[in-house]
Amino acid sequence: MRFRFIEDHRADYPVRIMCGALEVSPAGYYAWRERPVSERAKSSAALLAAIRQVHQDSCGRYGSPRVHAVLRRQGRATSRGRIERIMRRHGIHAIMALPRRVRTTDSRHDLPIAPNLIARDFTAPVPNRVWLADITYIPTAEGWLYLAAVMESLQPKDRRLGHAGSYASRTRIRGFDDGHPVATATGRIDPPLRSRRAYASRAYRDALTRAGMVASMSRKADCCDNAPMESFFHSLKTELVHHRNYETRGAA
Repeated sequence: MRFRFIEDHRADYPVRIMCGALEVSPAGYYAWRERPVSERAKSSAALLAAIRQVHQDSCGRYGSPRVHAVLRRQGRATSRGRIERIMRRHGIHAIMALPRRVRTTDSRHDLPIAPNLIARDFTAPVPNRVWLADITYIPTAEGWLYLAAVMESLQPKDRRLGHAGSYASRTRIRGFDDGHPVATATGRIDPPLRSRRAYASRAYRDALTRAGMVASMSRKADCCDNAPMESFFHSLKTELVHHRNYETRGAA
């Protein structure tokens, strides 16, 4: 491992200084360097190149779990642990960002609040049974862009985004219209729908009734009651929002 460290950093520091710091002889290092490359080392080098390519293709968004999934689809039989070790050794990591917070829910109203029918059970037994709705924000130079989305709730690997739409300024879904994601999706949703407390307007409730849907709302200030949507928005914003500066809402 010490010889490998010296090899990886020989362009940055003199070999003799590193050998002295690591208490190995320069002769030993050069003898190690002249040995034939092992099959394991060749395999690791090829895997590193493949990891770098997947990471580059994802614009730096993928960490070891997603890199592993892509490589498996490419037919590379290797463990996630090995990929994680190689990525850590070479400083390859997914984009990370601290969340920026703005309140997108206003629960200070006297509109009817639906009971919490889902109760954090997000694994619907059949498709087209439970849908989740939520809204988040995206900062731009023109101001906030609000993104509303609808997601079907099944087993985690089967969840899918049903529809999404963006708005320039509204955070409280009171101007409900035919262009809203839920209005678009209601034509193919069976009850119930899981929603947040901001979705309490008369127009919204009427649209659910017309579609034969039953509303379910989380408890106040409890994001875990809508965990799959929260997780989706976290991934989306970490990968595509926090590390970018959008000039316009249209660009976002």
